[in-house]
Amino acid sequence: MAKGKKSVFFCQNCGYESPKWLGQCPGCREWNTFVEETISSNAGRLTQGISSVKIKPVLLSEIEINEDNRVCTGMAELDRVLGGGIVQGSMVLVGGDPGIGKSTLLLQVCKLLCDKEHKVLYVSGEESLRQIKMRAQRIGTFNDNLKLFCDTNLEQIRMVIEQEKPEAVIIDSIQTMYNAEVTSAPGSVSQVRESTGVLMKIAKGMGISVFIVGHVTKDGSVAGPRVLEHMVDTVLYFEGDRHASYRILRGVKNRFGSTNEIGVFEMQECGLVEVKNPSQVMLSGRPTDASGSVVVCSLEGTRPILIEIQALVTRTNFGLPRRTAVGIDYNRVNLLMAVLEKRVGMALGDCDAYVNLAGGMRLGEPAIDLGIVVAIISSYKNRAVDPETLIFGEVGLSGEVRGVSQAQQRVKEAEKMGFTTCIMPKANLDVLQGSYNIHLIGVSNLREVMEYV
Repeated sequence: MAKGKKSVFFCQNCGYESPKWLGQCPGCREWNTFVEETISSNAGRLTQGISSVKIKPVLLSEIEINEDNRVCTGMAELDRVLGGGIVQGSMVLVGGDPGIGKSTLLLQVCKLLCDKEHKVLYVSGEESLRQIKMRAQRIGTFNDNLKLFCDTNLEQIRMVIEQEKPEAVIIDSIQTMYNAEVTSAPGSVSQVRESTGVLMKIAKGMGISVFIVGHVTKDGSVAGPRVLEHMVDTVLYFEGDRHASYRILRGVKNRFGSTNEIGVFEMQECGLVEVKNPSQVMLSGRPTDASGSVVVCSLEGTRPILIEIQALVTRTNFGLPRRTAVGIDYNRVNLLMAVLEKRVGMALGDCDAYVNLAGGMRLGEPAIDLGIVVAIISSYKNRAVDPETLIFGEVGLSGEVRGVSQAQQRVKEAEKMGFTTCIMPKANLDVLQGSYNIHLIGVSNLREVMEYV
């Protein structure tokens, strides 16, 4: 091996480094994920001489923060997830399944920024210029503020960025980029880490907002080392079934805003269209006078979303009952069914149970527990719940109904959507302020819920 080079082994799943090959990774406990890569042993010498440069720290009181540092894209759903807009000099990682719409979303962002006279550079390592042009024609008309560059050599890309000096750069995707100083193949742990480091220096040093697209593994996480997510400022995941029309943009990490916000989009022929009122979309086509159908309210960040929970409980034909949950935590459904058996006396041990969250969304908030319980009870007794009734609340193991956060926002959303009754925790009802044109019912345990349902 050449002088100054050494061979190490990296885990392709988490980026764990080892001097020798290992069958199981000590970091993520995955098997057969180590690959051999050659790195330079002189990399640490690049930092020599830094101590000779005069560096002066800055007082916290001397730093000024202006709202002008954020650039609104004009796409309200994206701006909400980002925390109010794109922060100058930030680095955003966008991940998602293949074909979910990552490139389409970022190309639409380019169009909106160009319409506001911002210079944007779109760098693609996966598509040709003609392919990008074909997709851009479906989205709309672009002006001359957008420039395209197809290359995977990071040094060439850096030179183009320094020459053009854009305000925003799109990298599609980080797994295709390679640094000539790293001997491993593009997409490897070393290449992804070093390429992200170079782009980070460009973003912070030149004040350019950089969006990078990241591929995901089969379990839904961004491919490559976890250090990739630690280096960037914001991590966005584009979720949804590629065969369905609705997409959810969720912020997993955000140094400049909340990580609880979501954006809802609908994929159409002309691209992604914002869904201004997700509650109305999720409740469209809801059956009337059908047992096992309940409307709940879940809070995603600052946005209350009304969504339908469907349950189907039938007698099993086999000795072992089958339980299925779609869009809801499977273990949570089993836990709530056990509470119903123990605290209410419902014989569910010989029943199959299927619980579905309509609309293709996934919710994990405890406030939907009461809705799941009521849907199971409604299907078991074959009695329909009033379609104009909204339900929310957390259920404990002793059968109590606990209070949830921001109950006032949930009630206002139910009133706006035309619901006439709201079953909610009694703890929230006692502290609720203001008058509402909706009948509020407070419950403290599951037996009181049975009386109303």
